[in-house]
Parts: sequence; C-alpha cells; structure tokens
Amino acid sequence: MNFIERIKERAKQDIKTIVLPESMDERVLKAALEAEAEGIANIIIVGNKEEVENKMNTSFDHIRFIDPNTSELTDEFITKLYELRKEKGMTLEEAKELLLNDYMYYACMLVKTGKADGVVSGACHSSSNTLRPALQIVKTAPDAKLVSAFFLMVVPNCKYGDGVFIFADSGLEQNPTPDRLAAIAGSSAKSYKILVEQEPVVAMLSHSTKGSAKHDDVTKVVEATELAKVDYPEYKIDGELQLDAAIVPEVAKSKAPDSEVAGHANVLVFPDLDAGNIGYKLVQRLANAEAYGPITQGIAAPINDLSRGCSADDIVGVIAITAVQAQN
Repeated sequence: MNFIERIKERAKQDIKTIVLPESMDERVLKAALEAEAEGIANIIIVGNKEEVENKMNTSFDHIRFIDPNTSELTDEFITKLYELRKEKGMTLEEAKELLLNDYMYYACMLVKTGKADGVVSGACHSSSNTLRPALQIVKTAPDAKLVSAFFLMVVPNCKYGDGVFIFADSGLEQNPTPDRLAAIAGSSAKSYKILVEQEPVVAMLSHSTKGSAKHDDVTKVVEATELAKVDYPEYKIDGELQLDAAIVPEVAKSKAPDSEVAGHANVLVFPDLDAGNIGYKLVQRLANAEAYGPITQGIAAPINDLSRGCSADDIVGVIAITAVQAQN
C-alpha cells in the first residue's frame, strides 16, 4: 500500500466533511465524485447543482450542494462575516457581496460555524485568493507562531528513506527570518509525524554544510537551526546542510559525520520560497514525483491550497490529507 492509499484508509476511519468551493472547475468536480465514491470524506460543493450536472453531464445526487444564492445559511453568514470583519471596516453590503461572489469566503464560513471540517481550493485561483479568506475568517491556530505551507512529496523508486518527504516552505512564506524559519521547521516536523506516522528528521537546507561557505544567507540558516533546536527539542533538527548532505548517507559521512540528521532527512526546510518552490517542481517533474499541496499548517482548521497545474487525482489526494489533518 503506497503513501496516499494509507492516507485514504486513515481518512475512512473517521469521516470528515470537506468543502470544495471551485464548482467551476471540472477537475474539482471529478475529484468530488471520486472522493465520495471512495468514501474518504463527505463532500460539500459550493455552487448550483443543476448547473454542475448539466456541465458534467452526470448525476451528483450523493454529494451535498450549497448555493449561496438560495441557501438558508446565507443571511446568517452575512451577519457573522460582518461581525468578524467590521473592525476592519467591512459593511454588511460588502459581506454579502463577498459571500455571494467569492465561494472561498462561503467555504470558510462553513468551517468557522462548525458545519464542515476543512476546505480544499486553489485549482483555478491563486494562493492569495485561497488563503486570504482563511486567515480573515478561520484565523491562525492558538498555538501557531505563523502560517506556512509545504508540499508532501512522494518519490517513486527512491533510494533515500521510504521516498516520502515534506518540502517547506514551498508555497507561502517568501523570505523567512531565522525565527520564522525555525517555526516552519517545528510545524513541518509535527505535520510529518501526523501525516506519515514516522519520526521526522529535519534538515535546514543551505548552499553550505557546517561552515563550508560564509554568507548572510548561511548565517540565517545557522541561526534558525539553533532556535529550532531550542524551541523543538522533541525533534531531530540540524543544519546548515546542503541537500546531498541531508539525504545521501555517503555524502553525509564526508560532509557532516557528527550529525544525526545528515543522510537521513525526510523534512527539508528551504531557506526561502524561491528555493522551496523550485525544489519541489524539479522533483515533481524530473523524478515523476507525486506532489500534494501546498498543504497549510498553522491555521485553526485545515484549509489547503492546490497547485493550478493539479490533476483530479491530485485533488483527491489533498482531500484525503485534509481529512486526516482534521482528525488531528
């Protein structure tokens, strides 16, 4: 049983309700049918059922639809959104406009009011359009220092570990300071433990290994590593490490022989978003890896983004991951 099959089996053990607000995207609609058929989640689609069935030429009778234009929930949500955002200057009319025209806001209100457990969006919208409503409505988790994002990478025929890695931050945090980079390391280790159910081994990546180069960019990673070790002593964390020193045992013996992380890392923390985003796309395309995400961490409920290049199968995988996050 491969990784995503294990995730799906875990999702089935405690069924959660996941909202899909992008009813205009055929990949999302196909994923909704598949997720419901596999029994990995109860699906809510925000949109008009008749329009969707005509578009897809198939029945969606086993999936719940909520149309903001006709739902009895809408008036309640308008009032609640206004109350949440009035101190930021939002009016009742603006709240109504958002809920009727931006289905991501409606999806987040379903989670905020306990009518759903998580959201998957981003197939045809930018990350900012997905995450802005989540941060405004669902907000940051009480114990989180920041919201960050990772890709869960499943590499076929991988020589290193079991081929399942977290790449962070690969979707959100542009150029983290040392303390924010340390927080990303701690959150990513926790996410790996929850989703993969194995011990996280965290490498703080750089173009330098243990002082082989001197630069402010290296210093940032060194400082982040020191902070992470203090803040998250329950996890194995080390750096600064080059990628080969982090995952290849033979290279680790030469470059970082005293490190318990080097050569064994499964959580790769990149120094900035450029490196993380480029890294995940390289592995996805050149190694034919499965890339699930961006998966967010640090929001009070699982609200997950998608790459706009995703397939319907990718979306099903993220639905299952979101359900497992909701269980935890």
